[in-house]
Amino acid sequence: MSGSSFPEVVVTLRRAGCVFAEDEATLLIEAALGDPRRLDALVRQRISGTPLEYLLGWVEFRGLRVGVRPGVFVPRQRTAFLVDQAVDGVAPGTTRACVVDLCCGCGALGLSAATELTARGCDVELVAADIDSVAVACARENLAPLSAPVFGGDLFDALPGDLRGRIDIMLANTPYVPSARVADLPPEAREHEPLTALDGGTDGLDVFRRVAEGAATWLAPGGTVLVETGAGQVDTACSVLTAHGLLPRVAESQEYYATVIVGTRESR
Repeated sequence: MSGSSFPEVVVTLRRAGCVFAEDEATLLIEAALGDPRRLDALVRQRISGTPLEYLLGWVEFRGLRVGVRPGVFVPRQRTAFLVDQAVDGVAPGTTRACVVDLCCGCGALGLSAATELTARGCDVELVAADIDSVAVACARENLAPLSAPVFGGDLFDALPGDLRGRIDIMLANTPYVPSARVADLPPEAREHEPLTALDGGTDGLDVFRRVAEGAATWLAPGGTVLVETGAGQVDTACSVLTAHGLLPRVAESQEYYATVIVGTRESR
């Protein structure tokens, strides 16, 4: 294909199964910067299965353009509901909040929450961490304008010790796909995104269990941990939180097709 014509790009994408072919064509043409050869290359990569976000170099998340790169987990739009729950849970007039974005990926959740809370007049101390080196590098670029540190390591092992017991909001976008179901994911996910960001173990809650255990001591009194799960995992997830002394709450959104489990440490 020549790739220079918007209608032609749309037809090519639609034939490849792209549901939002018109929108994708517009974005790819914009990314090509007027270079027909570059556009051809982008379209070929897209129809071969490369995620659109990797080709653009960014994803829009809650009104922000967040940088992404090949090999990093692409935040899903449904996860905006998790951030909504976190931000809405901060009492009006709160002037300070310690926010941790655990399993941060590109840092979209922490960036979004901190940006909104700061706009409300809240002084946010944001820290992010991920086990994947590609994610850490990507998140560092995204969070640099906020001067937020991003650490590499396995969950709480990555965090500075002085955060223990004083985290007000813990955003944890843990993997929750059961291992046996990873093969059922769309090719864009299973062939391009890191397995550590997708595979949640036998029942999908292996990492969630570790987060709940750590949250019991890392959260400040009254602090909350928010994790996205599948609808069928709610009962088990709530039981896990309760076992670690956290008060569970379930939030569901039909608009986002999302389920979020919120665990709160008792105020003492």
